[in-house]
Amino acid sequence: MRIAREEVFGPVAAVLPFGTIDEAVAIANDSIYGLSASVWTSDVTTAHKVARDLEAGVVWVNCYDLGDMTQPWGGFKQSGIGRDKCLNTLNAVSESKSVWINLD
Repeated sequence: MRIAREEVFGPVAAVLPFGTIDEAVAIANDSIYGLSASVWTSDVTTAHKVARDLEAGVVWVNCYDLGDMTQPWGGFKQSGIGRDKCLNTLNAVSESKSVWINLD
């Protein structure tokens, strides 16, 4: 289904039927994009499994659009390269160097 494969900015809610959790993850991952995802479940084990399997830069569980300025932000696939708003950003654009100077 086209709406499940494209990067749609809303407010839009796509509600699609699925038979198994693996099928739901496959539908979600069948896209060239992967900015964010949201999982709604009362089972924390399912939440962890689905969050791990989803190809998205951020996964919200039982919520949406929450975050913190220190949280890494960025997408997977064609939804972005790298992360910003975190120490990972500095690592991506810098190289550390050690310099030792003997002043004796």
